[in-house]
Order: sequence, then structure tokens, then C-alpha cells
Amino acid sequence: MPDLPRPAVAVALPGTGSDAQFARRAFGSACAALDLPFLAVEPDPRRVIDSYRAALDAAARSGPVLVTGISLGAAVAVDWAAQHPGSVYGVVAALPAWTGADTTGCPAALSAAATAAQLRADGLDAVITRMRESSPAWLADALTRSWTSQWPDLPAALEEAANYAWPEPELLARVTAPVEIIAAADDPVHPFAVAERWTALLPHATLHTITLDELGADPSILGARGINALLPRRIPAP
Repeated sequence: MPDLPRPAVAVALPGTGSDAQFARRAFGSACAALDLPFLAVEPDPRRVIDSYRAALDAAARSGPVLVTGISLGAAVAVDWAAQHPGSVYGVVAALPAWTGADTTGCPAALSAAATAAQLRADGLDAVITRMRESSPAWLADALTRSWTSQWPDLPAALEEAANYAWPEPELLARVTAPVEIIAAADDPVHPFAVAERWTALLPHATLHTITLDELGADPSILGARGINALLPRRIPAP
């Protein structure tokens, strides 16, 4: 691993259908406490993956990047880290959902595709109403905000996420930077077994366990667990 005493910036990538506000709540306070420049990326629903990669490429021009991501954002984070080993300080990968390009059984991909189809058939208001009836309040509020802001391009964004090829084992094995993985033990959409597999495949990974109730009560648990664990591993004591 390169000897990088401090990242130049931390960049947060939201999950599928989510937004910069939730990513900021997840990672912003930990970065602020460390006086670390921070950018939460607002996804472009017309080109979600490309907008994430463009933000990371731009940030890397200032120096080493601490890449954080949730779900889809975590996948893009480790993919970018594998492709840019000299530009990445470390990765915080929260709620990974799958391993490998074949997402036939991936709950997150199936959910994104189904939601996109419902949006095209029934419209935004009807789908939000159904979502709110079946989701915890914290998640329903976050998705209502982000889905509304990404409409009318939201179905295309969800379809892009559903078709995304998640990192193969070979790619994960090429990530030389340290990675903090955070998984919820009770999350059916982001199976804990996936996080365990990523931890085994990544050369320098540590797994942290939370619950969905903890995440809903305070999303900053992701930064507290991930960023606060990663930096002591990379910054020598004075």
C-alpha cells in the first residue's frame, strides 16, 4: 500500500435511488470531526455510475481519496479503488449487496428492477404510497425525498442499478487499499453473507456489524464505524 499520511478528501457515493443528503448524514460528521474535506455526490439519474466515477476522478486530482459508498455506491467505490490504486487512500464499503456480474439472485437488483417497472406502470405517487406502507419511517422519508428529486428519470436510474455488474472476486482481490466493510446483520436486501465474502476476498478488509434499527436511528454510524476505524490504520501516531 502507498504511504499516504492523510487523505486529501473523502467522497461519499449514495446507494440506488438515494441521494447526497443521506450520504452526507452517513459520513459527513465523522469527516467534520477529523477536519477532513468531504464531498457527498448527488447522483445524476440519467447516468448514475458515470456521475460517480467522474466525481472520483475529479477528486483524485487534489490528492489521495478516501472513498465511501453505500450499496451500489460501495460497489463503485471498490471498483474505482481497484482501477486507481495510486489515488485511493482507503475505502468504506457499507451494505454490499452482491458479488459478481450475474445478479440473477441479487435482492437489491431484483428490487430496483421491480420498482422501476412499477414506476413506469403506475407513476411516482402511487409507488411512493406503497413504499411508505411497507418501509420503516426513516427509510420511507429518505426515499420519498430522493425519489421525488430524481423524477422523472428515476426509472432509468433504477434500471441502470439493476443491470450493474457487481465486482467479481478477481477484482476484489486486486484492491490494495484498506477497506472497512459495514453490514447490517438483519438486512435481507444486503445479505450479511455478501459482506463476509467481500471481507474474505479483499486483501486488507475489516468487517463491522450493525443493525437496521441502529442505521435508522442515526445514519452517522456508518462514518463512526468506518472512517474512524480506517484512519487510525493509516495515520501514524504523532
